[in-house]
Amino acid sequence: MTGGLHADAVATLTSWHAPSPEQERLRELYLTVLAQRGDAMYRSSRPDHLTGSVLVFSADHRQVLLTLHAKAGLWLQTGGHCEPSDTTLAGAALREGVEESGIDDLAIDPVPVLLSRHAVPFCAPGGHHLDVQLVAVAPGGATAVRSEESADLRWFDVAHLPANTDDDVRNLVSAGARRLREDHAPAPAAETVYKS
Repeated sequence: MTGGLHADAVATLTSWHAPSPEQERLRELYLTVLAQRGDAMYRSSRPDHLTGSVLVFSADHRQVLLTLHAKAGLWLQTGGHCEPSDTTLAGAALREGVEESGIDDLAIDPVPVLLSRHAVPFCAPGGHHLDVQLVAVAPGGATAVRSEESADLRWFDVAHLPANTDDDVRNLVSAGARRLREDHAPAPAAETVYKS
């Protein structure tokens, strides 16, 4: 249970350079959970488990695609739990992004942007999602299609996010936009484009 996805998560977080002391504390916490739990990548790990999310940017990087989470009532990036079929953390986040956005050919940057630890009373009472947050870029002219998991799905200007989102999303949008400005868009490649 500690091969494949688990090993990829350890390697990803071990090599990741945290952008702040708080993010470094989270990185160390995630690695501790991974060291202690063979099932840390799955919802069976209690109280905490890792998840993967991806903030989808438009091709011109001016908009982000957010989903209105049915249970939380907040506009959030796409993402969720890892599945046994996932072999990499970036692949898990990308799969979730494709499923929740309806956009098949997202190009993802496999290097995390931020980490976010948040309580999830509707998933694991008393526990937390240890979310690894990445960014992806949609192709020009992409049409988003809402999934059954979402109450709504919309593009928002990077500078005009909806009121009912949270600081984690606002921080992710800022950090993601900065990543794209500095590193440009991730290039589609066999290992970074999800194929259903």
